[in-house]
Amino acid sequence: MRISAVLLALTVATTALSAQAEIIPEAKVGIKIPLAKKPTTRPMTVAHAPKLKRYYIADGGLAPMISEFEAAMSKSLVHAYDESGQYINSSRPGYDNRSIYFNPNTNKLETVTYNVSSDVGFSPNTGIYAIDLTETGDLKDTSTDVAGFNPAFGDAATMPSYNPEARQYYAKQERSNKVWVVDLKAREKVSEILLDFKKAGVVHDEISDHYVAYSGVKGHELVLLDVDHKAALVFDLNGQYVGKSELPKELKLRSQNHFNGLGYANNMLFVYHEPEGEFGTYYGFNVVK
Repeated sequence: MRISAVLLALTVATTALSAQAEIIPEAKVGIKIPLAKKPTTRPMTVAHAPKLKRYYIADGGLAPMISEFEAAMSKSLVHAYDESGQYINSSRPGYDNRSIYFNPNTNKLETVTYNVSSDVGFSPNTGIYAIDLTETGDLKDTSTDVAGFNPAFGDAATMPSYNPEARQYYAKQERSNKVWVVDLKAREKVSEILLDFKKAGVVHDEISDHYVAYSGVKGHELVLLDVDHKAALVFDLNGQYVGKSELPKELKLRSQNHFNGLGYANNMLFVYHEPEGEFGTYYGFNVVK
């Protein structure tokens, strides 16, 4: 009887937590970050370090061809901003960044490179790296290895999001509704999530092609940008469609929003708005709570 009572209490508590999670029908702007520097190639993803009170925005771009005058090292920069969106500094760790995130398990700023799924990459080697920071959170040009290439990530251009609780990555596969679940201990995907596009009312060429965000909100874990209809689509970890949060209709999204200019940090979905500001502006939207 006592065990049954405990189980009932746990069930009620779990249900209550799930019931508290909800989608915000009209996304609310939490922050705007006007880019202080022209992106070296194109802006990719956004990270947030809570204790350091810093946002980090990574550019992406392939390395030049090696020559006697220049190493085959990507010129892509990473930029730091404070929590009000003011520019702090930039660094050039030398990676073609696809996905940047702050890992609370390691307390490090980590980046997943282009072609993480293949060893046929560029110098320095493709994979996952930790970018060094100062004690105050400013960026350094140096970095350390986290993991080498791993075929479990699938598509070369995927922008994986990270789930620190499960220590897994969600790698959206291009031109499809497939999200591969990756554990760095395995060389193959550990599972596959099929997002219910039919119920969401979209097809693959209307949404972001390489990125699905991990929100950390139970039952509302995966967030996908619907570029054509200007909305954030929300799914659970089984791929079931939960609902959507409308983005401002005056937002001018362009073709590049299908492929980059995204992120999820500090409980916000980040979307790059190129027409605003000298070099474009990142909007942070609250879409689930």
